Amino acid sequence: MKINENYKNLSESYLFSTIAKKVAVYTQQHPEQEIIRLGIGDVTLPLAAPVVDALHAAVEEMGKKETFHGYGPEQGYGFLKQALMRYYARRGVVLAENEIFVGDGAKSDIGNILDLFDVDNTVLVPDPVYPVYVDTNVMAGRRIVYAAATRENGFLPMPQADVQADLIYLCSPNNPTGAAYSRDQLQAWVDYANERGAVLLFDAAYESFITDGDVPHSIYEVNGAETCAIEFCSFSKTAGFTGTRCSYTVVPQALVRGSLHLNAMWLRRQTTKYNGVPYIVQRAAAAVFTEEGQKATRAAIDYYRANAAVIAAALDEAGIWYCGGKNSPYIWMQCPGGMKSWDFFDHLLEHAGVVGTPGAGFGAQGEGYFRLTGFGDAEKTRLAAQKLKEAVRVL
Repeated sequence: MKINENYKNLSESYLFSTIAKKVAVYTQQHPEQEIIRLGIGDVTLPLAAPVVDALHAAVEEMGKKETFHGYGPEQGYGFLKQALMRYYARRGVVLAENEIFVGDGAKSDIGNILDLFDVDNTVLVPDPVYPVYVDTNVMAGRRIVYAAATRENGFLPMPQADVQADLIYLCSPNNPTGAAYSRDQLQAWVDYANERGAVLLFDAAYESFITDGDVPHSIYEVNGAETCAIEFCSFSKTAGFTGTRCSYTVVPQALVRGSLHLNAMWLRRQTTKYNGVPYIVQRAAAAVFTEEGQKATRAAIDYYRANAAVIAAALDEAGIWYCGGKNSPYIWMQCPGGMKSWDFFDHLLEHAGVVGTPGAGFGAQGEGYFRLTGFGDAEKTRLAAQKLKEAVRVL
């Protein structure tokens, strides 16, 4: 038997597993210390009432023979895909129903989409980066090149003429930095991909946090994107589905490489390896797009935005540089006093009981930076912001 030796090239553990272990050790040693978690991007507000109502109604359907649903379409029910089509249409993006694929999480689809591409492709990822982009390609043994995202370029790397890549990951608004590409910047990436026959893998998981009118919510708002881009989006941050699990991936019919239509390939892959999202979850997701659902989910997003503003204000008072927080729930701060990011993690845990995410865990360019999220409880976020200022003062 031969085992996939590429797993030897992965880091010893997933970033957030390492954080969890360190916090567990600290908590055991200091049981009296309250821990405020602003690290993992998990939501804290409950599902919106219209979503819960839809879940209840769908469960009732599943309990009656005449309305019971067994296997559904692997690519998603029409009622949810049509709701998504209307959502995109509000921004001038016209999608066909068969271009939308409902999944159980953007993370899953971002990894699974690689089934469509040969291992002999070069992958371009920004650095710092969401670890899944890197790890899934390391598992497969693909060559990875990095585009440095730095303070100097606003953590928004742009195409380089001397870099050839076949698969290009973009995330806007970005995880972990919170930076967001403008329309012109994304146009440059689309033109680059179309000129070189590359495919953009565009992660739009945080599009609902965008407030800047020049920042596209979808890559398909950019001219020519339908011939070079696959888009991933999720209900996790938009509607609090981190524990409910629902997402969607858009693969345009116009996206062709060689003689193969990637839309048809993804459909074939999904119908072979996937049985779809549960009916009750898809009914809940469709409720997000009702008038009541939109009002409720927007209120939750505003709540998280306000938390991010509290953290940003604390950093302003402490004189610490950061980006993000405006179009994103994430704050990407420079570690004070030139500290390494894991050292600052330990300092903040020890002196404030606050957990964030060390930038080094997102790549070499993340060293010296630290990510905090606005997804916490509002009262605890205000307390964490005060403790953060105090922890910085004792350095």
